Formats: sequence, C-alpha cells, structure tokens
Amino acid sequence: MKFFKIALTYVLVCLATVARADEGMWMVHALTRAIEADMQARGCKLSAKEIYNDEAPGTSLCDAIVALDFECTGSVISDKGLVITNHHCAYSDVFGLSTPEHNYLEDGYWAIRQDEEIHIPGKHMLFLHKVIDVTDEVEKLIAEYKEAGQPYGSRKLSSVMEKRYQGEYTASLESMWGGSKYYICLYEVYSDIRLVAAPPVSISAFGGDIDNWDWPQHKCDFAMYRIYTSPDGKPAEYSKDNVPLRPKKKLEISLDGYKPGDYTMVLGFPGITHRYNSSAKVAFEQDVTLPISNRIRGGNIRIMNRWMNADPAIRLKYSDRYFGLTNVQELDEGTVTCYKRFGVVDEKKEIEKGLREWIVSDFGRVSRWGSLLEDLDASYSAIEKIIESETYFKECIIRATSLNIVALRLSTRTRNAAQSMPAIYDAIDLRVEKDIFRYCLEEYMEHIDEAFMGKFQKSLKEQYGKDYDAMCAAVWDASFLTDRAKVDAFVAEQFPYEDDPLYKYLTEVRITAFHEAEAAAAEKGVSSLGREYTHALYRMREDKGIAQYPDANSTLRLTYGTVGELSPRDAVLTSWKSTTKGILQKYNPDEYEFTLKSDWKQMLEDNPFCKKYKWNGEVDFISDNDITGGNSGSPVLDAYGRLIGLAFDGNTESLAGDSSFTKDYNKCINVDIRYVLFCLENYGKMGRVVGELGF
Repeated sequence: MKFFKIALTYVLVCLATVARADEGMWMVHALTRAIEADMQARGCKLSAKEIYNDEAPGTSLCDAIVALDFECTGSVISDKGLVITNHHCAYSDVFGLSTPEHNYLEDGYWAIRQDEEIHIPGKHMLFLHKVIDVTDEVEKLIAEYKEAGQPYGSRKLSSVMEKRYQGEYTASLESMWGGSKYYICLYEVYSDIRLVAAPPVSISAFGGDIDNWDWPQHKCDFAMYRIYTSPDGKPAEYSKDNVPLRPKKKLEISLDGYKPGDYTMVLGFPGITHRYNSSAKVAFEQDVTLPISNRIRGGNIRIMNRWMNADPAIRLKYSDRYFGLTNVQELDEGTVTCYKRFGVVDEKKEIEKGLREWIVSDFGRVSRWGSLLEDLDASYSAIEKIIESETYFKECIIRATSLNIVALRLSTRTRNAAQSMPAIYDAIDLRVEKDIFRYCLEEYMEHIDEAFMGKFQKSLKEQYGKDYDAMCAAVWDASFLTDRAKVDAFVAEQFPYEDDPLYKYLTEVRITAFHEAEAAAAEKGVSSLGREYTHALYRMREDKGIAQYPDANSTLRLTYGTVGELSPRDAVLTSWKSTTKGILQKYNPDEYEFTLKSDWKQMLEDNPFCKKYKWNGEVDFISDNDITGGNSGSPVLDAYGRLIGLAFDGNTESLAGDSSFTKDYNKCINVDIRYVLFCLENYGKMGRVVGELGF
C-alpha cells in the first residue's frame, strides 16, 4: 500500500513547505520514508520500523501503547503489565470507587500490596496488532449493494467487513477521508484491568477548572492500572487466579529531562478532529450552535458549583458529571474564541478558492463536485433556524436534569426500566436537579420554535406565560418522579405514569422531529455534503502531491515536534516549563482548586529537588505536538523513544484545533515523568511499584 502516489523527492518538498513537523496526526502504519527522514532531521534517533512494525511483534514502540476503551491512551511501563495514563482518564473509575467513608478522589488511592489492586468492571485496554488496507474490498462491496439496490451505510459495511476479519483479534473497520480509504484495525483486547495508583485531585488536578486549557499549569496528572491475564497469558475475564500481563514491549523511562528544541514524539489514540471541515461548517458552529450550548452549559455549571461548594456530599455525587461538563464547556467556549481570533473561517475560504479552481481544472471531476461549495452554503442557510431549536432541545431537555434518563427509560416500556430507577436517584440530589430543571425550562420556553413544541408544552406556555416559577411548580412539584418515596412505591407497584407532568414534558418531543424538518428544508443533507467535501479535498491534495493525514478517529497516530515556549500574548511571556515554586505560589487554603494536603505541601517545601530522579522541581512542560481528546495519557517520548512525560491538556490557543492547527500557538501540555515518580514514591509510599520500574 502506498500512502502517497507521488515521487519521494516531491513528497520531501511538500513536507518542507506544507506539512509542518509540529502539525499532523500521522497513521503509524503509513510512515513514509519522507516522514521518517523529516523526523530524523528534527532529531529522532529511531527508524519508522522501530515505531511501528507489524511483522515483528514486540520490536516497536507501538506494541507498548494501549487504548483505554478509545477514550484515552496509556502505555505499558513494566514487565508486569503496569500501565500509566492520566488521572483525569481514571477519574470516573476513582469516582465510582469512592464513598463518603473512603473518598479516593480527595484522598487518593494507593495499592500498597498487589492484592489491593482493584478490578474495574467493564474496562478494557486494547493493543493494536495490525492495520490492513481494505479499500478495494469495501469499494467492491459497495458496488454490489448498489447494483442490488440495497443500502450500504457505514454500519452495514462495518458489520460485514469486521465479521470477515474477526478471529483471534477484534476487528474494527475505519473510514478515512470521507470514504476515500478503508482500513481494518486488528486489536488484542484485555478486560481484567485493575486500579493501582491515583493521587488525590489536589495533586493530580491542582488548579482545577481555573487552570484547565491554560498555561502555565501545575498538575501531576497521572494514574496507574495493571493488565491481568489468564495463567497462560491470554486475555481473560476477571478471576482471582489471573496473573499480571507479560507484555511484548514496555517503554523505558528517561530521567535525563529535556530542554527547548528537544525532539518529542507522542503516540496515542486521538478521538475526533474535523480539519476537513468547510468554511460553512465552521461558521455554523461559530455563530449558531456553540454559542447556545456554551451559554446553557455555563448556567448548569454555575448551579452545580454553588451546590457543590455548599455541601461535600453533593460534591461527591456530582464531581464526575461536573468534571465532564466543565471540560466540554471550556473547550467549546475556547473553540469559538479561537475560531474568531485566528480567522479559521477565512482560512477555510482560502483553501476553498484552490479547491474551486481544482474542481474545474483538468484534474477535477466537474460532474460530481461542480456545485459542492454552493450546495454547502445553501444547505446550512436552509436549516439554520431548525438547528437553533434542536440545540435548545438537546441542551434543555436531553442534557439537562438527570430525570430525563428516567423518563426516557420509562418511555421504552421495557421490563427492567423501572428497576434501574433507584440507582439513578441514589446518584443525584433532587434539589440540584430542580434548580437545573427550572433554569433549562425558561431557556427552552423562551427560545424553542413553537412548531417543535409538544401539545403539553404548548399548554404550559398558554397557561403560565413567562411565570416560570409557577410553570416549574406545575411540572416538577406535581410529578411523582420528584418524590423519592413515590418513586420507590412505583418501582414496587408499577402504577400508570403516562399522564405524569414531568414525564410528558420530557418525552413528548423526539429528536427525530428536528431531523425530519432538516431533511425537508435542505435538498442535500449537510452530512453527505460534508463527506463529499472531505473526499474532494483529499483528491485535490493527492493530485497536487500535498502530504496529508486523515482526521482523527481513535486510530493509533504519531505526532512529532519539539519542546518550546508559547508564542507571547500581548505583554505576556511564559516559560516552557512550570515548577513546584508555582504550586506554592498559587496555594490558597480558601479556594478549593488551589488547596493542598498539609503533608504534600510540606514535602514540596522540604524537597525542592530529588537526586534519585535527577529532578529539580519540574512539574509540567509544553511541546508543539499535535493532539486532541483521546490523546490524554499518551506517552511523550524523547528522540530515543524513552518516556519523559504524559500529555494531558492543550492550551487556550489550541482550542480551534478540532478544525485548524495554528502554528506556534497550538501546544501540548505534559506532566514530567520525574515529578510523577517523586509523587509515587514519596507521597503514595509506592516503593513496590517504583522498584518494579527499576528505580
């Protein structure tokens, strides 16, 4: 398989002029000689085969990289299956184990003995075994379905192709560049995963949401798991008889540190990017959808934060939900800001000038893409008002109160719907949920197009107008779903609920109503047009010999760059690293995000350096590696492929990175592995694990 259909010399020119080394999430199985040469020119001491080699298992770095259910990345760092990742990747697991008596989020979890390592039900870790180009097979399959007049959507294609390749390894069909290329990824999947170490949030997330997506940061964002296998070394379900994994490969840890200009490499499973987005799509997100969702989520966050600050029990209940919500909301707010600051819409329009010229050139395919750009603009314009209402529906009904989950499950009328209710109620506080409902009720009624309202919702508006307190009381206070005693009675008796006011309010409108309206309003759907746009852009760049990488889709990727400082903001200069001095300077016992455990604070004051780990107080550092969600926990490697840190965040200026990479501003924020080791040994008292790592 060829990644580029052009001469090597031409690729080298293109890489030098178009695809900068700090931009690019390159597919590990398609590292061309040109990419290899450019990496080595930047300082890499490895060959492409030492990074990925499916012909010699255990010889390449990729053999030590794992996907954590394709939500985060981890890496194997010992001969006994020890995996390191970010704490925020383990947050939900630690939250799930925590109780008021044993709050592992606040106090940390340290398995001092191996038998204290806790199994995490439902968690998986996946090693990539091999990538196979199946483009020809898929295209033949599509042609057969077309000829037979049968549907050939992505689900059907995946089902057929994955069954064809499923065997010893789990198969996953991946589409690249809008269906221009197809690959089967084969994975070895392990399901006996146990938590080994997780520091308290005051260490792992010092600075909390205030410092999130910002620089400098001072987080020791790490956690450790261990993979267990059956006694014969095979993947197996949890059993007390299972043994630690003997991995094919582990990463070596370097204590040599780093300096500006040093080569860095990140291997991981980035989740989703949309860098083949059109200007129309970016403008739509910037001006229509994201401002709505950001504002409403911000209101929900303020409600939760007020309750969490007032009651530690509520903080424990809502910390996981709050963590996820704030992370997404801050990301999306930053996305809008960076879209505007860096002129991403105009950048896309400039690309489209070239695309338009190519479409009508000898290289183009006029009959297929002649009106593509015009069709995109027209379709987004046609559905704008519909999507506005759909966004309010999603944020104010679907993603608002947790009781929506209860109502939706009841609406399925399945036998176990009621039986699942107590667990939902145990995890929430109805006072918090009522405040969220009241806030979202007003937002919904004020902004939703009445054409999409249900009969009951319209009757509420007619009866109460803008008296939302009275409207809330009529829906919330009159519902049995908001009375725990009545809920428990319902679970036991299963009495009728179809006329319950809250149930009706939450379930009488379905998302399909918006989808049907969109289909009627736009002759050509924006999703299919978007795929065509991606396909056209890919073909144009291929014809022009421009090096390109596909959008991230949770497949294993490599990105390379260097350690270095952030381009200065107006009158603001920052270093390329942070130290424990900054932690002590930020310390504020009256502010939750900046509190410190007294013993940890004393350790930082008494131990500004550690000879054992060649550590001089470095905490976090920045590099220009190209990352996104899913890369959390990815190993940051030096020129020799040795572990020097873990990627855990991006900076404020990188938040347009979903659609555009901004040179000199997109930064990857990493925790220093030496700081991790210092915390592990001195605060966690995990001498057995430190010894396992060879220190």
